[in-house]
Amino acid sequence: MSYNVIKSFDLSGKVAAVTGGAGVLCGAMAEALAEMDVKVAILDINKEKLEERKEIITRAGGTAETYICDVLSEESLQKAYSAISESWGAPDILINGAGGNHKKGTTDNEFFEPGDLGSGEIKSFFDLDVEGFRWVFDLNFFGTFLVTKVFARGMAQKQCGTILNVSSMNAFTPLTKIPAYASAKAAVSNFTKWLAVHFAHTGIRVNAIAPGFMMTEQLRYLHIDQETGEPTPRAKKVLAHTPMGRYGEPEELLGTVVWLLSDASKFVTGNVVAIDGGFSSYTI
Repeated sequence: MSYNVIKSFDLSGKVAAVTGGAGVLCGAMAEALAEMDVKVAILDINKEKLEERKEIITRAGGTAETYICDVLSEESLQKAYSAISESWGAPDILINGAGGNHKKGTTDNEFFEPGDLGSGEIKSFFDLDVEGFRWVFDLNFFGTFLVTKVFARGMAQKQCGTILNVSSMNAFTPLTKIPAYASAKAAVSNFTKWLAVHFAHTGIRVNAIAPGFMMTEQLRYLHIDQETGEPTPRAKKVLAHTPMGRYGEPEELLGTVVWLLSDASKFVTGNVVAIDGGFSSYTI
């Protein structure tokens, strides 16, 4: 057989830009790409964590540079893009990983009850902070849209490239209590499919991953009782609804990420791949 399966996963020599690269999940992606001989540009707003991530990569023999960048500022993005292009050439790979949630876009309870209206004690849908909701939506959706608008230009000029967005299993079926985040990730999934079609004649492929509940430090703080070490009531519901019965680990995203970024998936575009232990498939 002339087709070399192993070689199709080869990413050596590529240039990748990773937003949110100082975080746990995208940081793991940045480290994995560097291990595969990819030059990795790590973009984030957290200078200290950026330098920590770069040190981890360079200590392991990889190549990385850091760029303090606001994904909601086209000017900031253009500055980072120009600097990367001058050093290594226009990126071949873009991972749109910047995102997050905020309590201002979150309700207190899963269900609205008539007595909640105007109670002053319970934050219901009617009490959501508009600016807080907008901040969450903007960070997750416009932080994908604007980055792509800036970074995909070089791919269009070269007529090749791969874009990987980070959606969520929450985009398939929205979780209770977090309407801003759920809405934004649903928009990211839809936008991924739109971009895939729009760029289909240019050699640019666009896909997304939809992680489930990954055991990060933030999730551990939210889902594990800090006094008893036991899962919170919401955590127990999450685990009960996950057929594999556990949280995922950041490194369990990497196989899918490499597949979607490499020629191993060169006829794959417009897909949103769930990596969630079966969460999005389960019902009763």
